[in-house]
Amino acid sequence: MAFDFQHCIRCTVCVANCPVFKVDPAFPGPKQSGPDAERFRSDDEPSIDRWIRLCSQCKRCEVACPYGVNPAEIILREQTRYGERHFRPFAQRLFAHTYWVGIVSSLFAPVVNLLTPRTFVKKVLSLFGLSIAIPFPLYYFHTMDRSWRWKGSRNSRKKAVFFYGCFINYNRPDIGRGVRDLLASLGVRVVIPRQVCCGLPALGNGDLETARKFARKNARILAGYIDKGFDVIYTCTSCGLSLTRDYPGILDIADGKKVAENSYNLHEYILKLMDEEYIRPVFDPLRRRVAYHIPCHLRALGIGYPAARLFEKIPGLEVHILEDNCCGLAGSYGFKKRNEHTSTTLGADAARAIKAVDPDILVTDCGACKMQLGYFSGISACDPSEILKESLKVTDPGI
Repeated sequence: MAFDFQHCIRCTVCVANCPVFKVDPAFPGPKQSGPDAERFRSDDEPSIDRWIRLCSQCKRCEVACPYGVNPAEIILREQTRYGERHFRPFAQRLFAHTYWVGIVSSLFAPVVNLLTPRTFVKKVLSLFGLSIAIPFPLYYFHTMDRSWRWKGSRNSRKKAVFFYGCFINYNRPDIGRGVRDLLASLGVRVVIPRQVCCGLPALGNGDLETARKFARKNARILAGYIDKGFDVIYTCTSCGLSLTRDYPGILDIADGKKVAENSYNLHEYILKLMDEEYIRPVFDPLRRRVAYHIPCHLRALGIGYPAARLFEKIPGLEVHILEDNCCGLAGSYGFKKRNEHTSTTLGADAARAIKAVDPDILVTDCGACKMQLGYFSGISACDPSEILKESLKVTDPGI
């Protein structure tokens, strides 16, 4: 078994690569809280490792481990066990249900966007355990689930289901619509079915039951499309990890393996279309200096940096890949008051590396990275798909 803690030795490579361990002395690191502690845990006794909650699930320990042990998986299982057997604070319960928060907030987007920056509102939220170190994201009424459900020719040989995720749906639907249009321009028939949260926020906040509920619904919908010849496309790297790792793994969902085997990162999929000679793209020049921050979960996916490979084809684009730093926000992790110091310290460190490049624009695949690093660096943050959409031209898509 790849995650067998018995394979762990004394190399501590995972500890050296853990961003939380570097800034939070209360966290003993992925080795001690993962495989080392696992040797003494028992399902018959309650979980008492309170510091288990300090892990941000960035997965850097997983990427670093040379022996195939996955400390992050071991820690995540213990986090869910701890969540089941202990009182979960308001902030943890709230962020486990970001899907429902998004639904309500998008319905009343103008009011929510007006109130959340107000000092008295932030003070109230702080009392409930939320961090107010960075601004809360804006919400939009015209979400992805209120957009067109399909785009592209019905005669296209390539068909794809777009799994957009909560951040794009509620906070950046403009990116989602851009992705939909980009795929359609590549000769792909794009369908956007009804979908719910991938389940990762619930899983990361100790609510295994809710995570499984979301995952079962998504897997049932996606598997139906896969059986009809559709591929599954995601842009959020965290959603991608959930679809490809957690569904067949810790959540153990029926059809989870089928979903995992047929899911592709957007840029990985574009490269696949090019390799198959389905499209012959032409890239217009873009004279820009780009700082490309690599999200931790993109590294954990193990697919390389497909957007960077596409950037190499754009004349005039100067790309600086920054992969050494975690943004620190880690989804809802950095929005909890107890993690505020860790999150802001890591965010400021990553922002310094970005500013050292002196870029025209910051690019990153992850919504949390966009929020955190855009704020700390003061540089406009965009999605890789926005760069591609501006440059990429397609000749003779294989319809």
